[in-house]
Amino acid sequence: MENVDLKTLLVEIEKKSDIRFTYLNQLSDTNKDISLAVTNKTVEEILNLVLSKKGMEFTRTGNTIAIQMRSPQNRQTAPTKKVTGIVTDSNGEPIIGANVSVKGTTTGTITDIDGHFSLEAIEGQTILVSFIGYSSKEIDITDKSSYQISMSDDTQNLDEVVVIGYGTVRKKDLTGAVGSVKSEDMMQRPSTSISQSISGRIAGVNISSNSGRPGGNQTIRIRGYSSINATNEPLYIIDGVPGDINILNPNDIESVEVLKDASSTAIYGTRGSNGVIVVTTKRGKNEITVNYNTYLSLNTVAKKLDVLNAEQFLAVEDMIYANAKKFDPNGFASGKYIDPSVKRQDYLVGNTKGKRELFKMEGGKLVPLYDIDWQDMLERNSFSQIHNLSFTGSTGKTNYGVFLGYTNDQGIVKESKLERFSGRVTVDQTVSNWLKLGTTLSYSEVKERRIDTRVGYNNVPRMMIEMIPIVPYKYDDGTYGRREDYGGMESADNPLAQINENITPYNSNIFMGNAYAKITFMKGLDFTSTIGVNRTINMNPYYNSTQSDIVNGVGGNQASITNNRSLQILWSNILNYNAIFNKMHSLNVMLGQEAQSYEYFQNVATIDGISDDYYQWYNMGAGSTLKAPSSNYTGDKMLSYFARINYSFKDRYLVTVTGRFDGSSKFGEDNRFAFFPSAALGWRASEEDFLKGNKVISNLKPRVSYGFTGNSGIPTYGSMANLSTSGMAYPFGGTRENGIGVGSLANPLLRWEKTGQFNVGLDLGFLNERISLSADYYIKHTTDMLLNAPVPTTSGFRSISTNIGNMRNSGFEFTLNTQNIQTKNFSWSSMLNFSSLKNKITALSQGDADIIMAPNNLTILRVGESVGSFFGYIRDGVWGENEAEQAAIYGKLPGDAKLRDVNNDKQINESDRVILGKGIPDFYGTFTNTFKYKDFDLVIELQYSCGSKIYWDGLGTCAMRQGIANSLSMVLDTWTPENQGATLEQIRPSNAYYNSLKDDARLYNGSFIRGKNISLGYNLPSDICKKLHLKALRVTLSAQNIFVISQYPGFDPETTVYNTTTQNEAFAQNIETFGYPKPRTFSFGANITF
Repeated sequence: MENVDLKTLLVEIEKKSDIRFTYLNQLSDTNKDISLAVTNKTVEEILNLVLSKKGMEFTRTGNTIAIQMRSPQNRQTAPTKKVTGIVTDSNGEPIIGANVSVKGTTTGTITDIDGHFSLEAIEGQTILVSFIGYSSKEIDITDKSSYQISMSDDTQNLDEVVVIGYGTVRKKDLTGAVGSVKSEDMMQRPSTSISQSISGRIAGVNISSNSGRPGGNQTIRIRGYSSINATNEPLYIIDGVPGDINILNPNDIESVEVLKDASSTAIYGTRGSNGVIVVTTKRGKNEITVNYNTYLSLNTVAKKLDVLNAEQFLAVEDMIYANAKKFDPNGFASGKYIDPSVKRQDYLVGNTKGKRELFKMEGGKLVPLYDIDWQDMLERNSFSQIHNLSFTGSTGKTNYGVFLGYTNDQGIVKESKLERFSGRVTVDQTVSNWLKLGTTLSYSEVKERRIDTRVGYNNVPRMMIEMIPIVPYKYDDGTYGRREDYGGMESADNPLAQINENITPYNSNIFMGNAYAKITFMKGLDFTSTIGVNRTINMNPYYNSTQSDIVNGVGGNQASITNNRSLQILWSNILNYNAIFNKMHSLNVMLGQEAQSYEYFQNVATIDGISDDYYQWYNMGAGSTLKAPSSNYTGDKMLSYFARINYSFKDRYLVTVTGRFDGSSKFGEDNRFAFFPSAALGWRASEEDFLKGNKVISNLKPRVSYGFTGNSGIPTYGSMANLSTSGMAYPFGGTRENGIGVGSLANPLLRWEKTGQFNVGLDLGFLNERISLSADYYIKHTTDMLLNAPVPTTSGFRSISTNIGNMRNSGFEFTLNTQNIQTKNFSWSSMLNFSSLKNKITALSQGDADIIMAPNNLTILRVGESVGSFFGYIRDGVWGENEAEQAAIYGKLPGDAKLRDVNNDKQINESDRVILGKGIPDFYGTFTNTFKYKDFDLVIELQYSCGSKIYWDGLGTCAMRQGIANSLSMVLDTWTPENQGATLEQIRPSNAYYNSLKDDARLYNGSFIRGKNISLGYNLPSDICKKLHLKALRVTLSAQNIFVISQYPGFDPETTVYNTTTQNEAFAQNIETFGYPKPRTFSFGANITF
């Protein structure tokens, strides 16, 4: 008998004998942990062997046997004996330092230099033997006193199954570059998104948090950038169907595989050039299990920026006036500038000029009434909670699972939040020995309140810094304080008014479902047909109240609703064949066909003059002025055929060949279809005779692959001339009539981007996998890059979608795992991820001419340089008083910014701009250490990044100009005649020739080291869990974003959030204006299994 519970064993004994069993107390043991193969044993001998392990005993009266829990007295007086033995490997060599313990007790020891051990135990107990790199072994203690125990190599890690495109493969047979994260690893770091859970765990995958808000964007880049205009996002596959991983509940995930090289991604053809992330969700299996886990978190402010207080703000205003005559003598002479000490008189308490009361007289001095720290006013400590409940089980032929989740994540900026409800049902039904059916249905509802939706002009994070400290949150009459309440200030809204009166919820409803049928024709030959549906409905309303006049640059009393919905349908058919010939040849052949359609519809309605704040967007008829509504529809289709062959000879020599033929409606008729092949070779050298059984090298597998993938992530009608109503109005009969015309040029020659990738890798294991290394070097070359390239204005158009050039990415990456210490009660293991990246433009059209790109002409495409390189002026400090004559040549004064005249033509103009740096790091990774002591475990994770630059564009308004908004306190260290070594130019009026050019004074080193995560966990011992009628109980305490070591003075070196579209995202890497701060989070978690 194998893997049966106690009751099953007793029933079987009753069937084969005249014995009858009774239970003197409740027999609650249902563990299927009994495996017996006995002959010529009496019933008593069998019971002694089985019950002693479970803390039970029996008494026999005639043919009746009563079973009960062993009394404490019997447990204490059970006779012990000395048990000795030797532990060896499969070659008979002794294993030194193996852990030998009595299962379920604290009794244990380790083997000596000759592999011997000795301990005290009770007959019927079980010895548990374990050692790194070997499969654990259990030995039942019988009447023998000495045991010879042989341990076999632990091949579980190598035999682990890895999910790849349209199938699975054993890890040891893998020829491609694939990284994997399991659910137990993801749960070490509580998070609200999968991207956060896998961040830093896979080499070659750079996941950066572009916003600290709940649900904030996570940018995922696999082996750099593959495109300059099409998407750089990887393809996300969820249970075989493309989808958005950000709407998934991380607790529902079984595993995440990241496919990186062409051998792995070519099976996805036109969608594989940016890598593929394959998500496998949990499903029901085995016995009925109920699991509940929860995380309760406290989010705190990790960093505040140092800004001017009221006294400093007024002092800077005084300096501005003092310097106005120097920098704007004509304006000063004409009375353009008012002495602040005079101006402030108009804002005294009790003034009769209709001005706000902002100052009072105290000790003969004007003193501000208010000194507001707007960061303190808007930020808070917030709480978040995550709850997950699952029911899984099997009834033999039916496996089922129900998964429920709830997340409530409150942001550290007031009113920002995310709330998510999720539910998922899975069913797998074995109908017969040739037919299996299954389905997965999931629904997710997400409600967000965002407060950082705009970049630059008037968003909340910017106003936290630039709102002046001498104006209050609200006056006594209930109206909001505004920056322009104090004369001479730039108009902008109170950030609390923005939060309270500018209401911008984001509501999403996502339904994902798939169903499959698997037909097995014969052993090794099966066919699977899957249909998947992904339906998303978003409603994004917006309301500007009567209390908000200029939020986001529009008037108050405005409401709008943006509705959009998308539908994606995928139908795939897979024929799979597996066979082994002559015990030497292993063959897998997969043939597939796939059809996909996608459609998207959006409509927008906006109205002004809402009569009352009560209505918001719920009664659009309550407005007085209806703006022209708009709507939009797009749709595309794709048809694909693909195949893969995996061949293995003698389980040593591995070959993978893949090909995919894709056709997309996005491209012109002559370039609609393309073929994407790949091939890979692997050699399991450790299975060769000259290495097999080697005590040092336990695994050695070199790999090499080459192949092509494509990129179809362009606008749906990119090859066609599009009709537009924008700018097409014309006068007719004395009135202005709307017209329609050609809005963009057609390009029927538009063709696929193609990425060829070469990869050479090595998998190494030492000392029975006590040390393991997986390393890869790759070269990716993208050709026919897509870009909206500018065209001559005489054409009547601004740009055309075209193929303009080539780009190269190369890098080295590795993951190193080590088991540093392993004793009976303590272990220490480490994991180091390292990824390097070098990006270079290798060709551009029109004679390799530079292309200067958005945002703000700050980045450039230049052959030989990295994509998204920063392009601007070099600042050589500030002109000093002894350089007055030289400064005058350039129309400057001492105290002005000193920009470098690169071409020595005695003027500063666009020809003096140079490449200043790049936003892509040279290398990045994580270093994780895991410590275990008995039932406790401690995980410490560090993240690092080196070689990138950050361009803080926001410094242009919060530091390099002064007097019309608040500033960072760094302006207190600007140039003065007494401080001529300062790097910031002398304070002056904002309209008096302050330097607004993009120079490297705003450029910072983006390298950093982050204390990413520390987590302490405790697993309740199994014997206590049994008493509590639980299968398992785990509790955790964790902290995330513990510290950051960086030269960057902004909120966070990873929070770089220039608002971009897909078309210019590659150019805006590491350009920051004002982003939502990233919180420091402390969490308590509990995971209970019933």
